[in-house]
Amino acid sequence: MTRIRRGYIARRRRTKIRLFASSFRGAHSRLTRTITQQKLRALVSAHRDRDRKKRDFRRLWITRINAAIRGNQVYYKYSRLIHNLYKAQLLLNRKILAQIAISNRNCLYMISNEIIK
Repeated sequence: MTRIRRGYIARRRRTKIRLFASSFRGAHSRLTRTITQQKLRALVSAHRDRDRKKRDFRRLWITRINAAIRGNQVYYKYSRLIHNLYKAQLLLNRKILAQIAISNRNCLYMISNEIIK
């Protein structure tokens, strides 16, 4: 019996997977089975870390705001500031407050003093 030549679909699928894993080291970029395993692992990590990045930035903003508030001129905590912001119905999120705390602390002090009054 003669040998059957296969089609191009499986080869096209493998080359597409290889292009995804071309920057991986060692067998993770050469062997098809390990490439598929590493591709799945990489996509899982990317999905997980997208949510983790949001958490990490929120923690960073809270730390920056708290460090700026506990300075010389303002004598209360982060939680009290956020509570007073909600009571005063000021729509400033943590990202904006952290940027104000870094770039212009006097503005943050003015905001906090207005909330206290």
